[in-house]
Amino acid sequence: MAVLSTDKLQIDIPGRADGSPLDISIQPGELWGVLGPNGAGKTTLLHTLAGLRAPRHGGVSLDGTDLRRLNRRQVARTLAVVFQDHQDSFPATVLETALVGRHPHLSPWDLDTAEDMNIALDALARLELSGMESRVISTLSGGERQRLAITTALTQQPAIWLADEPTNHLDLHHQVAIMRLLRDQAHSGQAVFMCLHDLNIAARWCDRLLLLQPDGQACWGRAEEMLVPDALERLYGQRLQVGTINGARVFVPVE
Repeated sequence: MAVLSTDKLQIDIPGRADGSPLDISIQPGELWGVLGPNGAGKTTLLHTLAGLRAPRHGGVSLDGTDLRRLNRRQVARTLAVVFQDHQDSFPATVLETALVGRHPHLSPWDLDTAEDMNIALDALARLELSGMESRVISTLSGGERQRLAITTALTQQPAIWLADEPTNHLDLHHQVAIMRLLRDQAHSGQAVFMCLHDLNIAARWCDRLLLLQPDGQACWGRAEEMLVPDALERLYGQRLQVGTINGARVFVPVE
């Protein structure tokens, strides 16, 4: 069964006409990428799938249940969101922030257990943040803060990840490390659905793609079916040169 699916979903962007109704089914083990130019509605779509924003039409189901029938704790036990930007209203340490991912699994007023602590510490190690546990998050760089956001989602142990630009702020080494982690999550039976700007990351790592136009029109399918140069040039309004490196396609913008 799909971990997350939509039924004639249309996202709500003020001033824009209805776009393509989305009938997508995200299965365990799949790694999806959403591509589109600025303003196409990628982040709005992600927030709608997470239940943080109401759709204009249609609905979203999580594990076969209408998202509107679930409370936020129930949603958070299955679904994790990695936002593109992070607004930290309260001072907290790196470890305290990572442990937030365990909160949906605790009863109200329960304290973190030794198991919760070990899950958080293991996640910090996977994101190369070991030794920073006592750092206040306001002292972190943009890349470190992004890796901590992904650590918190990993600590949450979700069935599906919704990630908005997960490689944002990251250097090349950490971009590859994050994409390898997300691929591993999919291979272990979770689902990943992420918005991307980097066409080559999508081509390298995703097995399914959704192309979202500025007017709301969309198409989706297997990555090899979506990575058509003519379609991508129309999507971005940019000419592309396609090459091959080690058997993988590479897309380069040209004048």
